[in-house]
Amino acid sequence: MLRHVIFCLAFLIALPAAANEALIRQNLEPRLGGARIEGIEPAPVGGLFEVRFRTQEGVQIIYTDAAGNYVLQGRLFDLRSERDLTEERLRKLNAISFRSLPLEQAVKIQRGSGARVMAMFSDPYCPACRQFEKELAKIDDVTIYVFMYPVIRPANKDHSKAVWCSADRARAWLELAAAPAPKVPQAAPKCANPVERNLALGQALGVNSTPTVYLGNGEKLAGMLPARELEHLLDQAATSRR
Repeated sequence: MLRHVIFCLAFLIALPAAANEALIRQNLEPRLGGARIEGIEPAPVGGLFEVRFRTQEGVQIIYTDAAGNYVLQGRLFDLRSERDLTEERLRKLNAISFRSLPLEQAVKIQRGSGARVMAMFSDPYCPACRQFEKELAKIDDVTIYVFMYPVIRPANKDHSKAVWCSADRARAWLELAAAPAPKVPQAAPKCANPVERNLALGQALGVNSTPTVYLGNGEKLAGMLPARELEHLLDQAATSRR
């Protein structure tokens, strides 16, 4: 009898959540431009629900009330811990298997032991990428796999190809992408190279900005960030590699 009562109570408690989810889908999905809602769950703030849907750029998040009548679009911050909760969720939701990346298509740059790993889609003529290279130079014991992704100045695509055709690819990349002024490699851009494949790979992964970073645990970061913050994320990723 007690077991039956507990079951009934659990069923009654679950009903509002299920009804809320159905109502949220009914009210929001037609307004998502053709995207389908992949999941709904309570947000960290009471009374709000996290709604997940997928676009060409990957999984996106919005927040709504229990009925899907009001929507918050933006970042949810925890001021007590100074954490961007939305960014943390998106990193996990858009994570991939790091082992699935075709690392043979990337320029490998190793500093120190190279124990921590990351992959980066970067354009040598992207201002944010060039600034990010200054932060990367402050980090030791890391292996960086650079997927050259020349989308800012497509006319200069051959410069990335020339990096690949250089005897020392790591040095050629850094001279092109990290020096105060870009130094175009002397190598002719005629060798077999992965630049076009990198462009296709980035599009398949939803890379729509540079730099885009994948940590060793597969979590995705869009945009540059300070060396200190990246060091922390690299350490976290090293303990949970995918």
